[in-house]
Amino acid sequence: MDFEAELKATAKRIDEQLAAIIAAIEAETPEPLLSAMRHALLGGGKRLRPFLVIASAAMFGTAESQAMRAAAALECLHCYSLVHDDLPAMDDDALRRGRPTVHVVYGEAAAILAGDALLTLAFEILADPLTFADPLVRAELALDLARAAGSRGMAGGQMLDLSAGLTEPSQAETMRMQHMKTGCLIEHACAAGAILGRAGEPDRDRLRRYGAALGAAFQIADDLLDREASEAELGKATGKDLEAGKATLVDFLGIEGAREHLAALTDEACDSLAPFGERAALLRGAARFVRDRRH
Repeated sequence: MDFEAELKATAKRIDEQLAAIIAAIEAETPEPLLSAMRHALLGGGKRLRPFLVIASAAMFGTAESQAMRAAAALECLHCYSLVHDDLPAMDDDALRRGRPTVHVVYGEAAAILAGDALLTLAFEILADPLTFADPLVRAELALDLARAAGSRGMAGGQMLDLSAGLTEPSQAETMRMQHMKTGCLIEHACAAGAILGRAGEPDRDRLRRYGAALGAAFQIADDLLDREASEAELGKATGKDLEAGKATLVDFLGIEGAREHLAALTDEACDSLAPFGERAALLRGAARFVRDRRH
């Protein structure tokens, strides 16, 4: 299996779904809000999180057409978080995915509103019967995403990250922050596939463990790239955490120690999938992709 080819092919279909969702609201959305939303949502990216939704759902026989809208909702929410993270009051980034960030192009007010609109669009998508016929499944998807994105998840993690430059967090505190900021959405992506597939609790727990380990691995890989890759390779500024005095696991473990921990997390993620056998081949490929990525 050529995992990267599969990821790219799925990303293309996700991009088409996202473009269709934006096209459906364009007549009623004023400018420059619409253009700012397009810039944020349709500006590329690997689409790993929605891929995980689709791959996890497929393990339980769920058709991609059913999983696609839940995957698109997650990507809307993820892109909102990037728009807000890039703002001057947050991480103050001028480059994202190789392009100027939304607030640089459209101004801060439009960027804030574009993020707000993408966040609410995510839950509009999940609440729509087009996403899944069973309202209980739609409600569970929305609940799980809200928990992953809110004060106990991504938003709370961003607050801890902003505070990290003012204090000296411990290794355990840094791991907690990274799990909340990055890991919770990745964990949701895997859980969403199980929810769509109406999987039993043991299988849901396995996918959550996989997602938690994968999220931790993703963040360590990101931190290593931030130290070792160029801005051109990443499509965004590098070295900002170091410049701001924010600790990462690379600081605690060192480069080689971080690589070893990344490999251990990859093994942990793959081991949690053992009961699924070959059904989980794509998810194992995702774990290895995160471990080995160079951009």
